[in-house]
Order: sequence, then C-alpha cells, then structure tokens
Amino acid sequence: MKKRNRILLLLITILSVTLYGCNNEKTDKANNSISSENVDSNEVEDSSSVTDNKANTENNDNKENSDIKDNNVETVATVPYEYEQDLNILEDNYRNYYEIFVSSFCDSNNDGRGDINGIISKLDYIKDDMGFNGIWLMPIMPSPSYHKYDVTNYYDIDPNYGTLADFQKLVDECDKRGIKLIIDFVFNHTSAKHPWFTAAVDYLETLKEGDEPDISVCPSVEYYHFTKDYKGSKDYHKAGSSDWYYECVFWDQMPDLALESVALRSEIEKIAKFWLDLGVDGFRLDAAKEFYSGETSKNVEVLQWFSDYVRSVKEDAYIVGEVWDEGDSIASYYKSGVTSFFDFPLALYDGLITTTTRKLGRSSAQSFANTLVSLQKKYSENNPEFIDAPFISNHDTTRVSAQCVNDENQMKMAAGLLLTMNGSPFVYYGEEIGMNSKGDKDENKRLPMQWSTTDNTGMTKAPTGADKVEQKFEPMDIQIQDSNSILNYYKRAIRIRNENPEMARGEMSVIEDLTKDEVCAVQKTYEGSQIVIIYNINTVAAKVDLKAAGYENRNIRGYLTVDGGTVTLTEGVLDMPMYSIVVLK
Repeated sequence: MKKRNRILLLLITILSVTLYGCNNEKTDKANNSISSENVDSNEVEDSSSVTDNKANTENNDNKENSDIKDNNVETVATVPYEYEQDLNILEDNYRNYYEIFVSSFCDSNNDGRGDINGIISKLDYIKDDMGFNGIWLMPIMPSPSYHKYDVTNYYDIDPNYGTLADFQKLVDECDKRGIKLIIDFVFNHTSAKHPWFTAAVDYLETLKEGDEPDISVCPSVEYYHFTKDYKGSKDYHKAGSSDWYYECVFWDQMPDLALESVALRSEIEKIAKFWLDLGVDGFRLDAAKEFYSGETSKNVEVLQWFSDYVRSVKEDAYIVGEVWDEGDSIASYYKSGVTSFFDFPLALYDGLITTTTRKLGRSSAQSFANTLVSLQKKYSENNPEFIDAPFISNHDTTRVSAQCVNDENQMKMAAGLLLTMNGSPFVYYGEEIGMNSKGDKDENKRLPMQWSTTDNTGMTKAPTGADKVEQKFEPMDIQIQDSNSILNYYKRAIRIRNENPEMARGEMSVIEDLTKDEVCAVQKTYEGSQIVIIYNINTVAAKVDLKAAGYENRNIRGYLTVDGGTVTLTEGVLDMPMYSIVVLK
C-alpha cells in the first residue's frame, strides 16, 4: 500500500512539472509577442531605425564593464515579494493622479454614459486597489460636445454626468479616502452657445453702420475679441449676421476669451471660488499656452493672476497647467508661480520615457538620468516650490500600448520610469490595464474603460465616431487576479512610491559610478532621509556592484520586474533581471 502511494505521488509530480513547463512556454510566447496593430504609422520608428537600434543594442550588450556585467540568464518564474513596507503618505500636494474622462469611465444608470456616481462606485478601486490619491476630472460642466471643452455654464454639472448634488457627494467621498480632486477649468474659450457669447452676437447684430459696442448695454461684448478689421485671418469667424468677427483659434464653436478684460477676470474669479467652496482641491488649466498664442509673457501674467487669486481663497489649492512645449518654454512658465506644468518632454511616443524604454535613437539609461536632473534644475530656477507633473499619455495622445507597439515588457518599464520620478505623476485611466487607442482621432483615445468582458456592470458606450479598436490585453477583472499583469505592476509601483516619500520629493542626483550604458542610478534626499533607485533599462539581466560607489551597505526596500522575476543583493552585488528597477535604503 505504501509503495503504491509513492508511485502515485511520483506520477502526480511528473505530470505537474510537465504541465507547469507547458504553461510557462505559453506565457513566455505571449509575453514576447509584439503586435503592431492599432498603432499609427507616425508613432513608430521606420524599419531602418529599428534595425539601427537593434544593432546599437547588441553592441551595447557586448561591452565589458567592471561594475555592471550582463547576464543572459533571466529569471521568469514569479517568486514571492518580500519587501512590502508600511505606507508613508504625506498630506501635501505631492500626489499620484488618475485622469478620468467621465463619459467613458463607469456608467451607474445603464444609459451607456459614464457619470459622477459611476466614479464614486470606483473610488475604492482607484485608492485602495491601485493606490492613487489624486483624481483629475476632464471637463464636467454643461457642454454641447462629447468632450465638453466648450462650456455653456460654468456653475453646473453636465446633465449627462449627473447633478451638483452628485458632485458634492463625490467630493465628500474623496475627502473620506484622502483623495485630492481637481477639475478641468477651461477659460481660454467658451462654447459659442454660452450666454455670454450669444448675448454679445445678438447685440452686435443690432448695431447700425458706424456704431461701436457699448459695454454698459452689453457687458459680455468685452469678454471676447470682436473686430471688423480681422485682416483675413483664419483665426477669425463671422459673428452672426453682423459685420463683426470674433477670434477663435481652435474651432469656430470655441470663441476665445479676452482675458485682459477686468470684468471677465472678475467672472472667472467667481467661478473658481464657486468650485473651491464646493470642495475641489484645485484645477487643471487647459491650453495655457494659447491664452495669447505666441506671447509667453502675457500668458505668464494671466497664470500669475489666477494662481494668486486661487491661493487667496484656498492656500493649499493645487494648479497644474497645460503648456504643450519644450523644456525651456515650460521653465519660463514657472515664473507665474503656478505649482505644476505637465512635463511634455517626458511624454508621448517621442518623449524621454518611451524613447528610453524602447532605446530609440541615442536614448540610454545614462541620458535618461542626466536629462531628469537637468529638467528638475531648469524648472526650479523659476519656481523653487514647483512640483513636476510627469506623464506618458493623456486624452490628447496615443496610449502607451501604441507608443510601445503592444510590447508588454516595455509598457511596464515605461510605467516604472514614470512612477519613480519626482513630482506628481499623472496616469490616464485604462493605462493600468494596457488599453489600446488607434490613430489620431480623439474619440479613439477616449474609449470605454475595460472593466470586464463578461460583466457589463458599469460599462459605457464608445464616443460617437470612434472606430472599433481591438483591445490586446485582458480587462481589469482578469488582470487584478494575475500577479504578473500590467495592472499589478502599476499597483506595486504606486505602493513603493507611497512607501517612500523621498521618491516624489527628494533632491535628485546621478550616481555616476553606477551609471553606465543601460544601467543608471539616482540618489534622492528628502529631510535627511535618502534612497537610491537603480534602473536596468535593458532586455538582458545585469549585475551591479554597489561597492564601486560605496553603497554596499544599502538594503533592498522594493523592486519592480516585468516578468515576475526577483532582484537580489548578495555581498554588495545586485542581480537585476531585464527591465527592472530597485529601491535601496
């Protein structure tokens, strides 16, 4: 009987090993597959560039280095993670922000549109499951468009999204969870259907030849740039049946506001106070570079006025501005005193994060670290209290999946780079599950959040005009159960960030002795506490000898790997799998 049991046990063991090997083989093939579907041609380097990169990568991989040695044996088996620390979340304006396009996020009433109550139902997912403690809502005010960047009423919620009472509940529920809530405030322009604009056009149509507008009769005629002498500019459009024209840079249904008007500024201040009094924690300012297109000093003055006013109402209010430009230009905008500007040099398919991850052009781990330090220095010169706002993608750009051509390892590594940076990182909804976008059409960048493919609860309909886009990765309910999923990579990265306040706030420097080729190391110091972050931004494993820089007494505090492998530290030498990041303290 005992002999029979031993034979049976042996057969079970052999069968288990066989099945495990088969499953691992399938997993490896799935992880190594790269699909180019749903990627716009202008977002991917041409084949010659890819070939050159491959050659450069191979050359780099063959370089000998006494401190950093390649190791082609990679650990792919998932092992228990033993480095979870206590959370250490500080109550300040450094946050991990989650950007939400309300209409595509979560539907609470089965009408096919996302809404405020849908967001409330997902707050535990956002905060407890993922670790985000800040939310940015794209425009929520009444608007005739699906995107709602053309506001018709600055004092209400779009009826498709809910009511002011619903919004107040969202504010209260965020407060309970320690989530800071900021909203899009669009005052570069209004909708052509806004009462200010319609009243002004109606008034202009009544003027006789030679009459000039009288703001005592129609105050809002001062709120826009009306002129008869538009000099044929494509940025001006006819105002109704009058012989007047109005400035409109983006679209003829978005007339630009005349922000030099004192009366208009008073209206904007009233609007800001209304929302601050409701409990919002700040604002994202749309198109801040286009208040006066091409006139930086004027834009800076507008931002300084607005920032000063907001802080007079709520001292710790957070403002982040959109200045879609290069680092030098963004640095000049920090003179306004605005807390943050989105760090566009880091973002998009040609930004620092993606080009470093994919090793495009001359990007390397070493140039990555040096560029980060350079940008931080540049921004701080004009505002020592600035908080960087790094991101990879948002509602105007292709998603990370397109930028990395659906390479899951690269998508994870890009997230790791983002979520270990200084400042307040912004993550666009759905990036944590690798959602796909397609081409340049905005609607294709704002598709429904993929909660499940088997349970329609909360699922929304795609924006009108969106194309059918195949989703290459599993929905949330599947990924949250898979320890090696994209979602759980984000979750661990944010957890490590929430454990180490130095990561967001620390003064950063490059550790030159540990930074060579595709491995780089940075040191961050905050209030006397110091951490070291080491990145292996390569497709092969590496050994890093900490003794070369005198860091052999540091201990592992947390790590990120793309394949479920582990980072180990033995006698001062780190073994780092491909595309891995480790935090030491």
